[in-house]
Amino acid sequence: MNTKMLLLLSGLLALSACGPTDTAEQPSTDTQAVPATLKQDDNGHYSIYREGEPYFIRGAGGTSRLEQLAEAGANSVRTWDTDNAERILDQAQAHGLTVMLGLRMGKERHGFDYSDEEAVKVQKAQIREQVLRYKDHPALLTWGIGNELDLFYTDTNVWYAVEDIARMIRELDPHHLITTVTAGIDQEKSDLIQERVPSIDYLSINTYGELDTLPQKVRDVGWPGAYAVTEWGPTGHWEIANTAWGVPIEQTSTEKAAAYRQRYESAILADEEKGLGSYAFLWGQKQETTPTWYGLFLESGHATEVVDTMHHLWSGEWPEHRAPSIQSFRIDDQTAYDSIYLQPGETYEVTLSVTHPDNEPFNIRWEFLPESTDIKSGGDRENRPESVPGLIVEDRGNGTMRFTAPEATGPYRLFAYVTTEHNRAAAANVPFFVGSAEDHE
Repeated sequence: MNTKMLLLLSGLLALSACGPTDTAEQPSTDTQAVPATLKQDDNGHYSIYREGEPYFIRGAGGTSRLEQLAEAGANSVRTWDTDNAERILDQAQAHGLTVMLGLRMGKERHGFDYSDEEAVKVQKAQIREQVLRYKDHPALLTWGIGNELDLFYTDTNVWYAVEDIARMIRELDPHHLITTVTAGIDQEKSDLIQERVPSIDYLSINTYGELDTLPQKVRDVGWPGAYAVTEWGPTGHWEIANTAWGVPIEQTSTEKAAAYRQRYESAILADEEKGLGSYAFLWGQKQETTPTWYGLFLESGHATEVVDTMHHLWSGEWPEHRAPSIQSFRIDDQTAYDSIYLQPGETYEVTLSVTHPDNEPFNIRWEFLPESTDIKSGGDRENRPESVPGLIVEDRGNGTMRFTAPEATGPYRLFAYVTTEHNRAAAANVPFFVGSAEDHE
């Protein structure tokens, strides 16, 4: 075996949760599985059935705070791999949740070659072990084969590999559903998956700002079956307005809450024929462009207004204690959409307008960050920028403060975190550029 192949196999082993080796090769005969099936009624409407009852997915992606997820009225959680799968499945079961269990596959943009038959064979064997290990868990709902394998890809042989794994799962586990996850949907992808991956039960699609158009798009590209939306949320950093120096302008947590509601009602709930439900992104927190863009929680663990909104959409009720709302956020009376330029060392005024639906008290914390330069694609891990300390001149404690612009020329963001004693929060940031337009040309 050559050096390239040894490195490839080593990487696959590091990226996969493989489970037991010898003993896992034999499927368990003591099944605890709760069967899930996909049915189409006489009117052509698709539904998942679990324990004989229709099962509409009210889910979120992320594996933390599962008790809070269940309390919000959700019924399912999505993972992207089998890391810590036993713990996650057990916790989900304890809280009455099901799991869409991800099966990680190598991606072309990370160097995996789907024309390399030996590498594809090794990957399939590893996934076989994972399926045998977890297939009988009562919390399991669906196997998710890969995630956005089509993002920036050129080798469509990947779909043959997905089908090979889907057929294998079908033989090993007749009790659960099988899907694969794409980054959006278009005519070419729809045609390829229909032709090359007939063994999946339904298609899973990740989409953000274009979610409103998804039900019609699925029909326009001729997808014949059912689908679930497996990632959706705020408007993505790649599809939103930019400042004059080319950085995306993030929605406030209040604007995100409104977007989640509108998109859920107009797209997720509206497609009663083909839609099987969804997994909102992200039930947790991560650094992706900023520390606040996609997480429904802050780094501190406080739940944002989006959590309240999903609680209401899933359960029909508001939580007992709700998050604050942000009405406006300005630097020297300018908003993020004004492309704010500041001069090094000069002092500026900040105004943040906040309300609370139940008039609960709240605290405000400020943070200055340089614009992130560690921007990846497809949700790959990013490093958080380090805070810039010592800039606040006066914090008046009522949503107004004065600060001195950094001495170093370049792009920054001012973040505001509004928190209550009941672990609720609002968040917003305003990008600004220290220097002049000529400094970034």
